Amino acid sequence: MKEYFKPIAILFLIIIFCSALVRIFSRSESLSDYAAKNAKLRAEETEPSEQIPELPITADADPVNESNSQTASQPDTNAEAETSAVPGPDETASTEIKSDTPAEISRENAELYFYYEPLSDGIIARITGISYVENENISLDDLRYMHILHYNFNDEITEGELICNKSIAQDLLEIFYELFLSEYKIEKVRLIDEYDGDDTASMEDNNTSCFNYRVVDGTSSLSKHAYGLAVDINPFYNPYVVFQSDGSTYISPAGSESYADRSLDFPYKIDDEDLCYKLFKEHGFVWGGNWNSCKDYQHFQKTVE
Repeated sequence: MKEYFKPIAILFLIIIFCSALVRIFSRSESLSDYAAKNAKLRAEETEPSEQIPELPITADADPVNESNSQTASQPDTNAEAETSAVPGPDETASTEIKSDTPAEISRENAELYFYYEPLSDGIIARITGISYVENENISLDDLRYMHILHYNFNDEITEGELICNKSIAQDLLEIFYELFLSEYKIEKVRLIDEYDGDDTASMEDNNTSCFNYRVVDGTSSLSKHAYGLAVDINPFYNPYVVFQSDGSTYISPAGSESYADRSLDFPYKIDDEDLCYKLFKEHGFVWGGNWNSCKDYQHFQKTVE
């Protein structure tokens, strides 16, 4: 047995010596060395050679759903629109636009100037005590301020403003927009308050108007204008005519008597062939020119629930 022990021991030593030589010359590494080296390599691989800027995340952004950043700014179609503009109902629009330079207004940007909105503090201050007084029939919340464009008698694009009942605001917006596109002539569209609430003075100046808390001329009954549900268009050329019991005729405003004869042909005359008449009728308005006991050729009104 001893005679085999010495060669085996020598063989074992030779194997160990050869293994050491292989490790040295092959530069092999242990598992711990490999793990340490590759940990360093992984760190180097994840570190980019060029810095890529990160996308900023704002308070409004949702990193889970990117579409939220696009839809967050869209109007809530289920909410009641406080401001509306041409062409569709309940669409939001720019806040009140006032132009000091008419040259900025053109047919191309006309839509921006057609809108309505709740009465601002400034408008309320303008009308309180004039066209509006405290009453039990209509509140300020029932009214809307409207801004439009129209062609005046000189073929110039002119800004106009009205106050109307909120229930007909969209109707009026669409009607006046169509009239504008057709270059229909309306001399003035100003708040009745510029005439101290005097309807006669407004008619004499051929002013187109809507809301005015007042009674029907010559009566004690509230006018549809008191509810903001009636509009008078170019009133001097389309007068108010009353056939009285004594056979006489009352015509208002003074000076418009020649325009009471509707058999005559003259500019700015409203009849059933007129575009203004057709548009108001399409929107469910009644024309005063079709009444029997009197004729109110300037007047369009709508009954709402």
